[in-house]
Amino acid sequence: MPKKQEYTGDYDDKTLYIPGPTEVREDVIDEMAQPMFGHRMDRMTDLYTTIVEDTKEFLGTDNEVVILTASGTEFWEASTLNLVDENILVPTCGSFSERHANVAERLGKDVDRLEYDWGEAIKPADIREHLESTDKHYDVVATVMNESSTGVRNPIEEIGDVVAEYPDTYFVVDAVSALGGDYVDIDEHDIDVIFASTQKAFAMPPGLAVCVVSDEAYERELDKDSASWYGGFQRTLDYYDRKGQTHSTPAIPVMLAYRKQMKHMLEEGHRARDQRHQEMTEYVHDWAREHFDLFAEEGYRSQTVSCIENTQDIDVAATIEQVSEEYDFVFSNGYGSQLGEKTFRIGHMGEHDLESIRALTDAIEDVAGL
Repeated sequence: MPKKQEYTGDYDDKTLYIPGPTEVREDVIDEMAQPMFGHRMDRMTDLYTTIVEDTKEFLGTDNEVVILTASGTEFWEASTLNLVDENILVPTCGSFSERHANVAERLGKDVDRLEYDWGEAIKPADIREHLESTDKHYDVVATVMNESSTGVRNPIEEIGDVVAEYPDTYFVVDAVSALGGDYVDIDEHDIDVIFASTQKAFAMPPGLAVCVVSDEAYERELDKDSASWYGGFQRTLDYYDRKGQTHSTPAIPVMLAYRKQMKHMLEEGHRARDQRHQEMTEYVHDWAREHFDLFAEEGYRSQTVSCIENTQDIDVAATIEQVSEEYDFVFSNGYGSQLGEKTFRIGHMGEHDLESIRALTDAIEDVAGL
């Protein structure tokens, strides 16, 4: 067991360029210092209905929205419990898609994987071929939109179009590190469940998970004998319809921050926010090609997290530490034992812009002697 390391509060502030949490506006952080109020008061109804309906407006969806005190991990578990009786197909192409499959196995489901090498993207044609060639019925196809371990952005729109041809199979998307920074038309591509965490491209404090649920997914849960208690679609959405609140005590201060930041996001607009992230991505990719290379398959690269191949064999850990000490900027090493020193990652999401991203790459060039 680790020994207690007393939290002192005496730490240097660092600008975060990691795959999350990311930078949060000062006025958003300030919202969390409001006096506490009860989660069954009218004030709570005003707060929760505001953030739910503003989220629908921002995402441009007619589907229902659930916002719970949790990380996005909650909806790996809840969507599996709510929609899967037995069989689930999970294409895997990195750490987080593999973890989604592991969660389903832990819940006792029969999991089939379509396995891709790390760095490769999931192909809609492969999913079509698998669904056409099998005698097995899948309750769910579950896909990660943004595989932040490898910097891959999977073509969930085209995958959704394929799965839509199988009306008794539901499409679940883990968009934890992409939603809010990478435009997706949820309704157009028949995405039944898509979820995210607030500390990523939403640029909010950690603590809330956001899930968009289709009517079909809601109805599917009604037909099941069992479902998630905390993240059940029926329980959360019915309570919202009746009370305009969450069924359990939420993290009220984080929801206050959410309200403020979502107003900023609405003011910027979904398309404009997407364009800003595109511009940051293009800059980082050009910089990476000039000095290193990109790990993810060409044509399938993330708009929020770049995974950069360490072709110059720099000491990644030492460079991260020195950039942190000298510039107070923090970026990330490669994910896990497979990619730890072989790659490094830059999160260009949330409230970052070209100027702030350029400041980081300048610092890396200086420290690494590029």
